Amino acid sequence: MERQNILITGASSGLGRGMAIEFAKRGRNLALCARRMDRLEALKAELERDYPDCQVFIRTLDVNDHDQVFAVFQAFAEDFGGRIDRVIVNAGMGKGASLGTGHFEANRQTAQTNFVAALAQCEAALTQFRAQNAGHLVTVSSVSAVRGFRRAMTVYAATKAALTSLSEGIRVDLLGTPIRVTTVHPGFIRSEINDKVEKVPFIVDTETGCRALVKAIEKEGDNVFVPSWPWAWMRYLLAILPLSQLRKFS
Repeated sequence: MERQNILITGASSGLGRGMAIEFAKRGRNLALCARRMDRLEALKAELERDYPDCQVFIRTLDVNDHDQVFAVFQAFAEDFGGRIDRVIVNAGMGKGASLGTGHFEANRQTAQTNFVAALAQCEAALTQFRAQNAGHLVTVSSVSAVRGFRRAMTVYAATKAALTSLSEGIRVDLLGTPIRVTTVHPGFIRSEINDKVEKVPFIVDTETGCRALVKAIEKEGDNVFVPSWPWAWMRYLLAILPLSQLRKFS
């Protein structure tokens, strides 16, 4: 099924921006939101220039303002004549440090943004999908959801594991309905969230990673790891690695 009207949160940079470009190439209409309106405006101008048949709507959204999440999603639905076909819950952050080292606030912000705010986005999306009895919810988790990780990734990985579990619960709840739920688990893809990290195994550039993400999303599977090489099989290795080896991935 082709999902024509697509909403992406956290669309001003990184994977959100990259996915928006890939979907525009496929002729889809886009509802893009993020905190930085200047970047959204620049992206909208670029997409409308390069893909004139693509409708692009933009709105400012801080996903930690939960009332605003519901209002913005509803406004986008109205932009599209009352129907959103796919929502990609992408907004997130990777701030943090080892627990007990004086960085609780950074860890708290990551936990709140990556899970509680994601919960609000899922709730808003599914309110729309249940009303129209159709839709595709996509949650952007991470390969780090497979295991616990150290240092700056400790809380990040925990939030992604929680998001994967939440998504599966939603999927079970919606069995037998026309609403699909896909969880994508990106491996290491270069973006603003990790641009200062020098040594990262199997990292790919943003364009390659986003192309793989969109290809996987379009297939509407349940749980997918991208790029498929090496993460489709690496996830099984990560699940059994001893802690001394696991630490090399974070």
